[in-house]
Amino acid sequence: MPQEPFSPEKHVKLQSLYFEDLEIGRQFYIASRTMTSGLFAAFQTASGDNHPIHYDAEYCRRHGHPDLLAHGFQILIQSAAGAGDFPHVVGDSLIGFLEQSSRFLKPVYLNDTLYPMLTIAALKPQRTTGVVTVASTIHNQRSELVMEGEQKYLLRKNRMET
Repeated sequence: MPQEPFSPEKHVKLQSLYFEDLEIGRQFYIASRTMTSGLFAAFQTASGDNHPIHYDAEYCRRHGHPDLLAHGFQILIQSAAGAGDFPHVVGDSLIGFLEQSSRFLKPVYLNDTLYPMLTIAALKPQRTTGVVTVASTIHNQRSELVMEGEQKYLLRKNRMET
């Protein structure tokens, strides 16, 4: 049986969808992650944030916290679309990441497990592109909403219409 030659263009996780293919309400789960001491240390190193509330357990207890308190951006990055299927679903149509906003609703401590989710909340068509707004949420292991926000992406419309 003759084989087709290898093509990197065919080596994709999912078939790309374009702006018109998306629907409000579609959800994109992101794998859960436990906030380990290694993640705390890596974030402290990468961010340069050296406030003791993020690395000194005794300081935290003296200030009314049961353990190390995760930095807000350490929580936010758990909603990175690239950790889930969204960028694979829109792979060929994705032009760029436009903006994000977030609200931190509850504290996240060392060894909490986070469950991020992205949900398409709005689709704003433009002439040859469209803006996709996804609602981002993160719950902890107690089913408490610890963060909510939005992310906006610019996508191409269907290649047939461009």
